[in-house]
Amino acid sequence: MGRHAVLSASSSHRWTKCTPAARLELEFDDTQSSAAAEGTAAHALAEHKLRKALKMRSKKPISPFDCDEMDEHTDAFASFVLEQLELAKQSCSDPLVLIEQRLDFSKYVPDGFGTGDVILISDKTLHIIDLKYGMGILVNAEHNSQMMLYSLGALERRKRDAGKRRS
Repeated sequence: MGRHAVLSASSSHRWTKCTPAARLELEFDDTQSSAAAEGTAAHALAEHKLRKALKMRSKKPISPFDCDEMDEHTDAFASFVLEQLELAKQSCSDPLVLIEQRLDFSKYVPDGFGTGDVILISDKTLHIIDLKYGMGILVNAEHNSQMMLYSLGALERRKRDAGKRRS
């Protein structure tokens, strides 16, 4: 398991409302619940399916959580991403698809980074697509601090990449 940012995008719903929470969480062991492990397995499967659909190399992950429901959910996720890609191609000849992309937003949040499931960049649109798997917690896309931070990281990446192309 990789290093996590203290002020991570995924925990921003906590630390933006209670800043000390980020440091307090460091006092506890970083253990993974069964639900989190299942979510990780769903993300790996979705990544594999998307890479295969985009004709990229990928080895299917093996998981004890494999089930029809996860298969259906990850199929729907991959289909949604492909639909968004086709829409982007209507106004951009070469949209960029980034899968499981590390996004650095440390310009705005000290040591801030996270991993975006899918970043779709076309000429005039930045589309952040995040797989949510599981039940119990409703996640609203509007005013979502995680997506806002990922957007900042994706915009910084776009600026950095544009600067490299001009050099």
